[in-house]
Amino acid sequence: MFSKFLSAAVRRNFIQPAIVRRLPKPFSTAAAAVEPLEEDSSGVTMKGVKISGRPLYLDMQATSPVDPRVLDAMLPYLLSRYGNPHSRTHLYGWESEKAVESARAQVAALINASPKEIIFTSGATESNNISVKGVMHFYKEKKRHVITTQTEHKCVLDSCRHLQQEGFEITYLPVKSDGLIDLEKLRAEIRPDTGLVSVMMVNNEIGVIQPMEEIGKLCKEFNVLLHTDAAQALGKIPIDVDKMNISLMSLSGHKIYGPKGIGALYMRRRPRIRVEPQMNGGGQERGIRSGTVPTPLVVGFGAACELAMKEMEYDDKRIRALQERMLNAIRGKLEGVVVNGSEESRYPGNLNLSFAFVEGESLLMGLKEVAVSSGSACTSASLEPSYVLRALGVDEDMAHTSIRYGIGRFTTEEEIDRAVELTVRQVEKLRELSPLYEMYKDGIDIKSIQWSQH
Repeated sequence: MFSKFLSAAVRRNFIQPAIVRRLPKPFSTAAAAVEPLEEDSSGVTMKGVKISGRPLYLDMQATSPVDPRVLDAMLPYLLSRYGNPHSRTHLYGWESEKAVESARAQVAALINASPKEIIFTSGATESNNISVKGVMHFYKEKKRHVITTQTEHKCVLDSCRHLQQEGFEITYLPVKSDGLIDLEKLRAEIRPDTGLVSVMMVNNEIGVIQPMEEIGKLCKEFNVLLHTDAAQALGKIPIDVDKMNISLMSLSGHKIYGPKGIGALYMRRRPRIRVEPQMNGGGQERGIRSGTVPTPLVVGFGAACELAMKEMEYDDKRIRALQERMLNAIRGKLEGVVVNGSEESRYPGNLNLSFAFVEGESLLMGLKEVAVSSGSACTSASLEPSYVLRALGVDEDMAHTSIRYGIGRFTTEEEIDRAVELTVRQVEKLRELSPLYEMYKDGIDIKSIQWSQH
C-alpha cells in the first residue's frame, strides 16, 4: 500500500513537466521546502548559478539517496505506528520497541556482531566522539595515550585535540604515499599507557581500505582497544568485528542509502568495553546514548543494512565496472591524470583524481552539471589543499586539483559517460588558458624553474 502511495506522490510532484508544475501555496511547508530552487523550462537556478537541469549526482561519499525500499519500510512508523519505543504500557510503544530491536539485529548481522553490542546514535560523528573521548575518560587513571592517523575524519581529529587540551597525549601516525599506514610504525608507537588506537576503515576522501585484520592482531598482541570509523565501509566491503578484533566501531545510516540523522556504535561485550557517556538523560541505549530512539530512522537504517547484506556483492561488481569505465575513459582522453591513494586497496565507488595544470576550484566551477567534491578546501575561507592529500605527500599544486567522484548503487553508465565528457571538456578548456601547460608541451620541466618575485 505504501509503495503505491509513494509512487503516486512521485508522479504527482516530480514527473510533471517543470513548466506546468503548480507552485505550492505561499505559506505551506511545501513552499518552504522548495523556495530556494527556481525551476522553469529554461533550467534550474540556485545561489546565482543557472544550469540546464538538475546535475548528475556523483558525491556518494557525502551522502547517498534513500533507497525506495528503505522508505517503504519507514513509512508505517511515520504515519500510523508512531509510538515511543520506550513506552512500555500500550501497543503503540510495544510495536515501536519491536521494530527497533529488529533493526538492531539487522545492523548487527551486517558486521557479524550481537544485537546487544549495537547502540543507536545520531550518526558516525557522535559515535566517534563517544568512542574516542568516552573510552579515554573512563580509563583516564591508567591510560593517557591515543594513536590515530593523520588522514582520519575531522571529528576524530578534533576529538583527539580535545583530549590533548585535557592533558592526554596523541600520536598522529603518518601514512605512506598510497594512504595506507605502516604497521611497523604503529607497533613502534604503542606504549604501556596507550588506551586506544583509532584508524578509519575506508577513507572518506581517497577511498583507501586500511588492513584492519593486521591492525586488529597488533592491538590484540598489546592488549590495546581498537576503534574504527566505518561510515564509508559499512555495506560496501565485508566487515567481521571478530576477525578484525574491533573493540568499537562507528556507523552511519545515510552513507548506505538509509536516512540521515541515524547511526550506530558497535561496542564489544566480551571482553567488555566501557565508556563514559557524552550526554546525560533518561538512560536509553544502556545509558550510553540517552534520548528517545527515533523509530522511523532506526527502521530505515536496519532496512538499509539488510539490503546491503543481500546486494553487497552485486553492488561491488557493478560499481567496480563503472569506476573502471570512468577512469579508463578519462585517462584515454587526458594526460597528467593521477589517482590519489592506493589503486589496489581501495573502495571502487570512491575515485579521487588530480589533473595536472588545472586548478580544482576552477574545474569545480565549470562542472556545475555534475555534483562532485574537491579534495581542496575550496568552499571555505582557506584555499589550503586537503590535509589528507598533504599527508600522502602529494605536491601542493596537484593537491589543489583533486576531484572526488562518488559512484553508487543508482549510478548509470549514461551518467558516467556524461560526467567523463564534461570533465574532459572542462580540463581541456582550462589547460588552453594555462601558461604552465603551454610550457609543459614545449618540453620545459616546470619543477626546475626558479621563480622570482617582482
